[in-house]
Order: sequence, then structure tokens, then C-alpha cells
Amino acid sequence: MRQFRPISVLASLVLVFAMSVAGRAQTAAIPSSSFAATDIAPDFSTVRAVAHLSPDSALATYERGMQEQASELAGYTATSVIDAELPQSSQKAEFELKRHYAAPSVLEFTPVRSTGDKFVKSNVIVRLLQSEVDHVQKREQSQTAINSANYKFSYKGTSQLDGTAVHVFDVKPRQKRVGLFKGKIYVDASSGHLLRAQGTIVKSPSFFIKKIDFVQDYATIAGFTFPTHMHSESETRLVGKAVVDITHRDYQPELAGGGDSPLSATLLDGSN
Repeated sequence: MRQFRPISVLASLVLVFAMSVAGRAQTAAIPSSSFAATDIAPDFSTVRAVAHLSPDSALATYERGMQEQASELAGYTATSVIDAELPQSSQKAEFELKRHYAAPSVLEFTPVRSTGDKFVKSNVIVRLLQSEVDHVQKREQSQTAINSANYKFSYKGTSQLDGTAVHVFDVKPRQKRVGLFKGKIYVDASSGHLLRAQGTIVKSPSFFIKKIDFVQDYATIAGFTFPTHMHSESETRLVGKAVVDITHRDYQPELAGGGDSPLSATLLDGSN
């Protein structure tokens, strides 16, 4: 079984807490995640059916898949759409871009289109992309991966997410480090695939950011698991709340042995 080490893309204003080497994929439409300011827990109903995997087996399968995919996935291409909003000032912007990742330290962005407020594009979207590039280029993925080296897992029970039986685990970082979060993960009870991670970043990346809450959903394509949608809400000291939604689609995984890639990173500018 191959399961990719997932990465999240909330950076700079919303922080990259990259959960591993970079990846995002989408096989079907996945409902957008949202949460209230005081409670980000989704609505789960109790599952009465017996899970295919025990909680320990599901978690072990997930972690084993992370390790296997690290050696099997050489990279990917995908399309990402980033929507950012500053509700206090009613400023909004959107960026669509093509991305290419090549393990272990190449991340390239090619802009497709952009609309909306120039301040939001330059100071929110482009900065979070720059943070993601820096994170990958510095090969810091292992420091923020969701695994036993970085987190303590506490089993909370079996529930249901969009009709799928899941094991729910509380996660608590072993260190208070930038990029780590406190919250929950939801693991498919049958396959051991990660379906959702959510919580609060435990250490702000900047004095100007007071708090970051997020929900991120995942899907599996060609045996690899990738993030599909991220919703985050950040409380800042200068512009109030910042809301960012990132959707990923059209993944094309690249297997190991498919060719060499240069060790470089490319970033787009913030202009139309």
C-alpha cells in the first residue's frame, strides 16, 4: 500500500506546517471544510459497524504508508486555486496556478490567472507561496510530518466522515515548534488513509499572527494520498481576521526513476 506523506500549504500569514514532502491530489469533489470561530469540530455521526482495521493497525498503516510513499513518489504536477479574504476591510483576491514538485527540494509555480485586491495578492497569497517554497527548498518536511516522531496520538473513537467510517485521534505535538498543531486527525478505518487533519497551530510563525485554525481534507489517487482542500482562519494584529481557502485538483504523480530534476525553486510574482 502506498500512502503519500501529506503536506499542508498554509504559510506566512497562515503558515506552512508542511506535513511532509509536498503533494495534493483530487479524485472527486470533496465538500469544502468550514468551522465556526469558537469550534472547528465537524459534524460526525456514530458508526455502529465494526471497523475493518483496529485503531492501532489503522495508525500503523498510515505511518508505514508515509515511509513507503517517500521513496516511491518522485514528484507531481497539479492545479491550485487560492482564495484569500480580509473580512474586516472586505478585501479579496484569488490566484490560480500550476505547481510542480520534484523531490526533495524543488517547488515551481506558474501563474494561470489572478483577480481581486492587489494588497491581498501580494501580502497574503504570494507570501504564503514563498513560505511554502522556502519550506521545501530547506528540506524541512520531516520536522512537521504528522508521525510518531513529532506527535503523540490519543485514540478518541470511531465516527463517520462523509459516509466513511473513520478512527479519530487527538494529536499533540511533542515540541512547541513552528509548523506543528494541536487537534485531530481522521483516518479511514478500512484503508488507513488520512482523510482529514484539523486544529490550531501551536506556535505562531510571526508576532503579527495571534492564532491560526485550520481544516484540511485529503483524497487518494493512484495509491498516493494528497491534500485536496484547506480552510484556515488567522487572527492577526494588523488586519484582523484573514481567511484562506486552497483547493487542489488535476494531480499527476511522478514515480521514482522517471528522470532527474534540478535542485531549484521558482516563485511567481504578485502581478496580474
